[in-house]
This record gives sequence, structure tokens and C-alpha cells, in this order.
Amino acid sequence: MSEGPSRLPSLLPSKCKTHEMWAAMTRSIEILVAFFEYYAQRAQLETTSISSPQAKSPASSSAGAAAGASTAAGERTPTAHNKQLQNVKGQDHPPHPSMAFLQNRSISLVDMYIDNSEPSENVGQIHFSLEYDFQNTTLILKIIQGKELPAKDLSGTSDPYVRVTLLPDKKHRLETKIKRRTLNPRWNETFYFEGFPIQKLQSRVLHLHVFDYDRFSRDDSIGEVFLPLCQVDLSEKPSFWKALKPPAKDKCGELLTSLCYHPSNSVLTLTLLKARNLKAKDINGKSDPYVKVWLQFGDKRIEKRKTAVFKCTLNPVFNDSFSFNVPWEKIRECSLDVQVMDFDNIGRNELIGRILLAGKNGSGATETKHWQDMITKPRQTIVQWHRLKPE
Repeated sequence: MSEGPSRLPSLLPSKCKTHEMWAAMTRSIEILVAFFEYYAQRAQLETTSISSPQAKSPASSSAGAAAGASTAAGERTPTAHNKQLQNVKGQDHPPHPSMAFLQNRSISLVDMYIDNSEPSENVGQIHFSLEYDFQNTTLILKIIQGKELPAKDLSGTSDPYVRVTLLPDKKHRLETKIKRRTLNPRWNETFYFEGFPIQKLQSRVLHLHVFDYDRFSRDDSIGEVFLPLCQVDLSEKPSFWKALKPPAKDKCGELLTSLCYHPSNSVLTLTLLKARNLKAKDINGKSDPYVKVWLQFGDKRIEKRKTAVFKCTLNPVFNDSFSFNVPWEKIRECSLDVQVMDFDNIGRNELIGRILLAGKNGSGATETKHWQDMITKPRQTIVQWHRLKPE
């Protein structure tokens, strides 16, 4: 009976060591599985000819690369809340267990964002690197520097910073510090995207958008880069020099509308017939468009209307009419702000394009003429196609 208590202390350390050994072995197996799944995914993408080798241009040493770099006093974040976003969690969209689903999702992302064409104009380059921590399922992005950026300020310089997103998630955005009065900024900032299994990253696109900070107005877009992560071998810790491309400005699509005004009862009628070639906003290469209309007097918004949402289409047929009560003496002072939007279940609805129908300060010559024709031809329905503007 006395042997029982004496053996107990000697057994406890052995039991703890065994538990620690099994925990270590389990973690090692998980890391090996992640490696195998990663390379299996890449092999599937290569067989479908979707993956293409990355062209890495070496960082050229330039005497002006560090010229005009801002001092510590001039470095500050564009918005205060971004200090809380240095680490982006990936647990809000759990990965689908089907590898085929992930592969199809990656292919749709490539079709939507890949662009091998040369930039239409030179707006500079950006240098960045990628690394993946398999043990902690964390993507590590380092934004190093930019060079030969265009001048956006009257002083002949810019105040550049980089906005980072992992598409299709646009809700979580990271931003570097602003570099004051330089066209060759050095950021050297690191961002960690935690909780992203390697399979999940295959369905993401890295979006780097360089802006010029403006204290008194909207920040100016300098250029952007889209990089589908399914095309990147993260085990090699790649580094990239990428030419920035100016954002597409005139590819929002077109909208067919009609205007009619009845002076006798002061009724202004706008009919939204259909749209064509709308800009894709979703990862499936489509959008979920609807139209929002504001009646305005000067800069004051008076009344809002909107159509139903049309799912997964770039060519919706709305056939919807809205009538507004506008006295004849005010018909030349009012305007209609027509916004084509993309509906999003998760984040904020995005603007696809807009037009301003007005007699004086319309968004273009076509919009102004359409309004004037409506006034000179009362009780007649005037139909006109309009090219949507990004802002």
C-alpha cells in the first residue's frame, strides 16, 4: 500500500513530457499539411494555364530615390482610425472546403483583375515584398518605396501614401504614413494579415493604391496595382517592382434615360430605361446595379428615389419612371443627380458611375443638352444615352 503514493510523483513529469511531445508533433503535422495543400493548389492552377510567372524587375539605384523624404515630424497617418488596422484578421470569411471552388474563385479573380497591357501613361513604380508565415497563417506585406511619381501639387511635388486592401474585402483598409513633398517616397512599412490560411489567400487579390494627400480637398489618385495572390509563390518571399497604372476613368458604362416635362401640372418625369457595359464591381466579374436619383435645387437635395436591385448583370433593364413636382419658374434651377450603384450585402454600396442632368451645370454637354431639349419641347419624351462619370 505504501508503494502507490511514492510512485505518483515520478509518473507526473513523464506524463507532462509525453503531452508536450504530442502537441509539438501535431503542430508540425499541421504545418506540413499546409505546405502540401499550398503546392497542390499551385499545381492545379498551373495545369489550367491560369498561373503565369512573375516578372521581377530589379530595384534600380537612383540618386533621387531618397530625395525629399519627409522628416519624422511630417509623417502622419491620413486618418486616425487606421492605427487600429495594422493587423487585419481573416476569420470573417471561412475558407470553403472544396479545392475546386477555390480554384474557380481564383480564376474569376484573375479574369477580373489581371492586366498585362502597358500603362497608358507613366505614373511611377512601387516596390514591395511578400512573405507567408505558415506556422501562424499570416501574410506579411512590406511596402518599401516608390519612384518617379507624378507631381500633383503646385509646388511640383506630391504627398504620397499607399492604401492597401485584400480584395474582395474592401471594408478593411490599411494605409501607410504620408511622405511629404517627394516623388520618390521611402515607406519601409510592414503589414500583417493574420488568420489567412494559404488556401484562402488563393482567392484574394492584393490591391495597392497610391494617393496624393490633400489637406483641403479629396486626395488625388496617382496609380494602382492589382496582384492576384494565386499567381505568387509565397514560399520564395518574392519582391516586386510594379509599374503603377492610372485608374480607369471612363469605363463606367452608359445609361439610357428619358426626360419629359408637363408645364400644365408641373410634373417632371425621369425614366430609367436600361444600362450597358457597366463596370464590374464583384469578384464574379459582374455587379448588382440599382439607380439612386436625387432631385436638387442648387446644392440642396430635396427628394430621393431608387430602383430595384438587379443581380449579377452589367446590362440591366430598369424600365422605371419617377415623377417630381417642379414649378415652371424653377425648372431651370433644379437638377437630377443620377447615380448607378452596386449593391453589396457585406460592405458599403459602391458607386459605379453617375450623371447630373441640369440646364446650366450638367455633368457634360450631353446632359445639359438633354435638359434643354426637354424644356424647349414640353410634353414630349426626349430619350438619350449618357456616358457615366466616375465622380
